[in-house]
This record gives sequence, C-alpha cells and structure tokens, in this order.
Amino acid sequence: MTAAATLPPALPGLDPAWSRLVRVHDAVLGREVVHHVLDTEGALVAAGAEPVGTILAVHGNPTWSYLWRALADESIERARAGAPAWRVVAVDQLEMGWSERTDAVRRVADRVRDLGALTEALGLEGPVVALGHDWGGVIVSGWALEHPDLLAGLVLTNTAVDGHAALPAALKAALAASSVGTEHTTAFLDTTLAIAHPRLDPAVRRAFRSPYRGAARRQGIREFVADIPSTDAHPSREAVDRIAAGLAALAAPALLLWGPRDPVFQERYLHDLMRRLPHAAVHRFEGAGHLLPEDADVAGAVLDWVVAPTPARSAPGAVVPAVETRAMWAELDARADDDAPALVELHGDDTRTISWRLLARRVHELAAGLHAIGVQRGDRVSLLVPPGADLTAALYACLRIGAVVVVADAGLGVQGLTRAVKGARPSWIIGIPTALAAARSLGWPGTRIAPTGLSRLARAALGVEHTLPELARLGSGRALPPEPAPETLAAVLFTSGSTGPAKGVRYTHARLAGVRDALVAQYGIDRGTGLVAGFAPFALLGPTLGCRTAVPDMDVTRPATLTAAGLARAVAAIDADAVFLSPAALTNVLATDPDPAEFDGVRLLLTVGAPVAAPLLDRAQEVLRNASLRTPYGMTETLLVADVTREAIHEAGEGDGVCVGPPTARAQVRIAPLDDDGRPGAATTTDADVTGEIQVHAPHMLAGYDRLWRTDAAAKAGTPHEEWHRTGDVGHLDAQGRLWVEGRLPHVVTTADGVVTPVGVELAAQRAGASRAAAVGVGPRGTQQLVVIVEGQAGPLADPALAAAVRLEVDRPVAAVLAVPELPTDIRHNAKIDRARMARWATGVLEGGPVTTP
Repeated sequence: MTAAATLPPALPGLDPAWSRLVRVHDAVLGREVVHHVLDTEGALVAAGAEPVGTILAVHGNPTWSYLWRALADESIERARAGAPAWRVVAVDQLEMGWSERTDAVRRVADRVRDLGALTEALGLEGPVVALGHDWGGVIVSGWALEHPDLLAGLVLTNTAVDGHAALPAALKAALAASSVGTEHTTAFLDTTLAIAHPRLDPAVRRAFRSPYRGAARRQGIREFVADIPSTDAHPSREAVDRIAAGLAALAAPALLLWGPRDPVFQERYLHDLMRRLPHAAVHRFEGAGHLLPEDADVAGAVLDWVVAPTPARSAPGAVVPAVETRAMWAELDARADDDAPALVELHGDDTRTISWRLLARRVHELAAGLHAIGVQRGDRVSLLVPPGADLTAALYACLRIGAVVVVADAGLGVQGLTRAVKGARPSWIIGIPTALAAARSLGWPGTRIAPTGLSRLARAALGVEHTLPELARLGSGRALPPEPAPETLAAVLFTSGSTGPAKGVRYTHARLAGVRDALVAQYGIDRGTGLVAGFAPFALLGPTLGCRTAVPDMDVTRPATLTAAGLARAVAAIDADAVFLSPAALTNVLATDPDPAEFDGVRLLLTVGAPVAAPLLDRAQEVLRNASLRTPYGMTETLLVADVTREAIHEAGEGDGVCVGPPTARAQVRIAPLDDDGRPGAATTTDADVTGEIQVHAPHMLAGYDRLWRTDAAAKAGTPHEEWHRTGDVGHLDAQGRLWVEGRLPHVVTTADGVVTPVGVELAAQRAGASRAAAVGVGPRGTQQLVVIVEGQAGPLADPALAAAVRLEVDRPVAAVLAVPELPTDIRHNAKIDRARMARWATGVLEGGPVTTP
C-alpha cells in the first residue's frame, strides 16, 4: 500500500527545523517520489557557520534517520563553538521512516541508486563523508564507490558486506519469521530496540516506532530483511559482492566503529571489513552493541575523525625519534653456546633450570616450527601461559618471525580476557589447558596450541591442533625467515583494567627494545645481574636484558601470594642481586617473617606497579639491608617514566601526592594544568607546583592503542613530529624537577572551592591512623563534597576518634569519613584502589540507601 511522505511529529531530541521533504525521480517506478531527510544546513547558516563538508548518514533496518539525531545536534553545537561546520544529511530510505511508501520491491542496487538520485537532487558537493549503520552501511558504501569525486571518507558502524559468510542466528530467525515477525507484528522492530545497551528510554523507543505504526507502514522492514543475500542465487548477491570487492580498492580514509555486543553483526564482520580496508582506523566501544549510535558516542567519534589530520585516520602510531637498538632476541643469538643458567622456575618443591643454550635453541626451533605451520608475519598470537620457560620461549619465537604477540593478564578474569582476546582477534592461541577450555567454551578466535603434550582425548576436547614440543621437533634444523623490521608491530599488551576495560597497547619492535634499553640505562642491569621477577612483565624481559632470571613460587595473578620464604628461595637459586616486586608482593613478604640475612646479596629492589609511600620502603630497608630501594613510575603505555630512591623520597618530605622522582634520562615529562572543572587544557608547562595531567614523551612509549581510534587520538598531544602521551594521571613537578603523582584524572574531586586530587588526602588519612584510605567526590561535578573512606572498620561510619584525626590531618572540608573492612583494589597489582567503585558506594550510603559491602 502506498503512502505519502510526511514530516515527523514532535519527538525527543529531534528539531523539527531539520526535517525536509525532497522530491526525487525514482528509477524503479519511473516517476517522482518524496524522501524525508534531516538536514542541518539551515541551522548552520542561522548560526553563522559555513559548512566545510557534508556527512551523509544512512540508517539500516528497522530504524530511520532519528538514529542520527545526536550527530545532527552535536555538529551544530560544535559549529557554534567555533569548530569546523559539518552539515549532516540523514536520509530516510524509501519505504522506511517518514519517506514515501511506494509499494515497490527495492533491492540493494535500487537503494544505492535511490541514494545517488537523492544526493543529486540535494545538489551535494564534496567533500562528503559517507556514514552507514546496519544495512545502511552496504547502501552508503555502494554510493561511496560510485561517487569518488565527492567522497572524503567512509565511516561504517556494525554492518557487513561479506555476503558469503554464514548468517548469524538472529538474521536466520528474522528470515524464517518472514512477514509475520517483520510486517504483521512489531516483533523484529521490538527485538532490535530491546538490544540497546543501556536500555532505551521509553520515549526514544516510541520515537523509533512512530513511523512504523500499522502493517502497511512496515512493508519496508519486511522487504529489507528479505533482501539479505542468504544464498548464491539471491537477486542482491551480485550487488553486495560488487560493493565488497570495491571496498578492497577504496583509497579514501575510512573509520570503523563497532559495538562488540552485537548478536547480528558479530566481530567476524568487523574483521572482514578490516581486511578489505586495511588502512581504516578502528574503534571498538566495549559494552556497546548493535544499536551503536544509541549505545555509545558515535556522534563525537565521527566529528572528531572528520577534523583529524589525515595521518591520524590511518593506523595510529606515536611519532618519536628513531633510536638505534638491538633486536629483542639478539642476546639469545649471542649466547647460543652458553650453558650458564638463563631462567629458573620455582614451583613448590620443584626447581627447573634452563640454560642459555637450551633457551636459544628452543626459541629457534619454535620460531621455525610456528612458521612451518603457517604463522605469518603480522599474524596475532595470543599467549595465555603463566610466566616461565614456555611463555618466554613462545614469546621470543613469535617476535623472531614477526608474529604479533598478544599478552593479557589472567588476572583480568574470564570476562576481561574474553573482551581482550576477541578484541585483538588473534589467529593463534598458545595456552594452558584452562585457557584453552575457556577459548573453546567462549568462542575465542584462533588455532589452538598447547604448551605441553596432551592425551588424545584432551586434545580433542580442547580443540588443540599443535603443541609446543611438536612445533620444536618440526622446527629442528629449519631455517628462519628474514627478521622483521624495527617499526613493524611486535606486541599488543593489555593494561590491568583497573580504570575501565583493559586496553590493548601497541608496541613496535623498536619500542619494545627501547623498554629494555631504558632499563639498562637506568639501572645497569646486564649479563652479571641475577634478577628475581616477582612482577610478571619483567620475567619476560630477562632474556633480552642478558641477566639470569628467577620466577618465584607465587600466583602471578595475585601478587600478594609471594611470601618471604618464596622470595628468599628465588634469591638463593640464582644468587640474585636485583628484585622486581609489586607493592602488594612486597607488603606480603614483609608480613611473613623475612630473615634479613637471606637478602644481604640483593643490591637493588624495584617496586613497580603503583606509587609507593616511604613507610613501606622503610620497613623493606630493614630487611634488604644492602639494597638500593627504588620505585619506578610508569604504566603499560610507557613502562619507565621516572625513578626515585627511598632516600630521595625522605628528602622530598611530605607533599600533595607521592614523589616518584625526576624523569629518567630517556623520558620527558610535562604538565597540562587543570581548570576549575578538573579538566586539563591545551597549554602545558614544566613550571613547579602546577597540578595537571602528566604527559610523557619517550622513544620507548606505546605506538598507539589497538583498535581504539578515539581513545588513541584523545591520548595524543603535541605535533605529529613530536607526539606526547597523555597518561591520565594527575600530578606536578617540584622546584627540583621531581614528579609527584596525585591520582587519576577521572578521580579528581571538583568542589565549589576548587579541585582536590585524591592521593594527598589519602596519605593524610594514613598519617592520621588509617591503614589505607580512598578520597572520593560525591555529588554533581563542580559542587562535589569530599568524602574519605578508611579501611579496617565495619562502618559505614568511621570511629569518631579516627574521623576527627582524619579531618584534622586532611586540613580541608571533609563531608564524611566512612569506613569499610577492606578497600577493593585492582587485579594485577593488588595496590590501586578502585576509587570509582568507592564513590558509587559512598553516594549510596550518604543518600540513605542500603549499606552493602563495596
């Protein structure tokens, strides 16, 4: 049944002034038809802004142009604020939204032609950025390929062009339901709207449904579903294949935005698009799903991208001066005939010693074996093996042949690991049986390789195709491929997830080797060093540093499981003179009756993972009597930024934060001052006593975040020729050039009297008698109240005497002093307090809600 195009009624978030009806000649019917579009040109002109280009936005099924209302609104707001003005034209496809119902069957090719006729009628001139969601992505891709003279870029969100892939269950169900679920009932429409994350506001759901009241107005929904090329004989198969092939030759900049929780366009479709558009920037919005423009800030991402410098639209990577450096495996090659111990593992009563000769041979054999089974340069290999000989050998073997190692901490938990592995999309997984069982049950991608031999039954159950011993035998005597270039990608290392979903941090071979070189330069670690790696990442650096390494008996996912006896045994096993520990591991060592005499050979203790206050180091000095105690400051993104000794911490005295010392010789630090709203500005300084976001520049910093284009772009400062990493940490430099860390940017408390950073407050609470404390803000930004939460009491109110002491020591208005038995911390370090979680808990307590353990 035909129906005329109309303007939509008043709907939330939709300015009636954007709506217009456009008459277009229709090639299908041979007559004029009417499209409804949202067009912000008039609003931009009224704001005195001259558009620099157009974003052509196309919805999918069963949505309509309402999907792009946030994009239209933000484009206008940014133009009013002085940003480049981008006109937004969001179309309602024929038979959809408020456009005309023509009662014609429209295939993909027809819809591409419809869009071309519409843009011609609108008189669109370049530059045009084409944007599509769902099946609108296919349509707008077809338009983009046919209008290269207008095209400035292509943005695709949760869509697919691979018509030959097996259809997801959700689409199969929609096809099976036919007209019953799509036209005669609202089942398909309701299901689509129900999978938003978070759930859509009822008024927004009604707005999406408004053009589809009555079966006659839902014929387009039915036809769109029926047009999915489910077989080779489908009428639209040829058109979709042509578009898919065309994308592989597209030279224009591209951006792929994705919601991983999509049951329809699953991540395999994202990776197909990445294969076709290898130059595309990618951003995965963790937690978002199919209705991505409703779930996440797609509008902001698109508008950031269209004004970004062209290099930032391709695979992101920070620009830093090139540094001459040895390959990560060079030390192994040099010591291939050395029978001295390279690695010692301690498990219970067992000790396993691996010589340099054996390790070097194993790395060579595994590298050749991996290459022989088809592991290619650039392939991603997920390593899900605890620190030790197997992980070390596999890691260096992958690096040697140019495969990209993906390392995610088991402490992320099953859900966190699933996000990490699926996001990185490895082609291969090397994992212990528990990890491979999770891979099998949770659908982690990658051919599975076990580190040790398994029974036939276990191999079948876990889907294991190879084992490391088999690969070593296969690689024995085989030559290795050419070495990878220094600037090629070497590793994706996932952050701890302590401040949100874990992020993949990209390192090239040169930058990874730069980490090693920075450690050598700062601490003099060399072939004569015996290193106890009680902090997992450093167990992997031992072979490239050239030092003998011991992995102590502990659960690496729980650093606090290291005991004094376990550390002493590891020190004795290699006559260690250097020890790397997290603060949580050090705390437990000191709490389990250490004998100082067992540690007199240790000359260097590094506590890494979180800033460490002087009292803990003082206790440690009583045990490690001959050691220099140092606390490097860094992060997964830049592992060594600053360094401070225990003596220097005492010399610095008390201050607003933790003193982490001056920047290292290979790192530069500057500060972006905070405004009254707690946000860093564009200006930077190295002046003393200015609190702001800490920015870092170093040859060993990250090359970028993996498949997180917007996060990566936001974390960059400076120029393309001298990029700085925005750490998200807050601090200041003092008059002696020492860096003080005051907390994390999201945890800054914005009171009516100014910003308050948390670490100084927490240290003051500890001086008042609290074992640990969390300083958080409660209430609206700008008028937040400072709340201090102390550890070690049942709560929720702290003991009055302790509360009074805290208020006195903090010396600023404190709205409440609350208490909990134990403050929650991050998984990897067991040291970083989860302030966001505590802020939510404190808000509930102060609002009179139920008191539950945070």
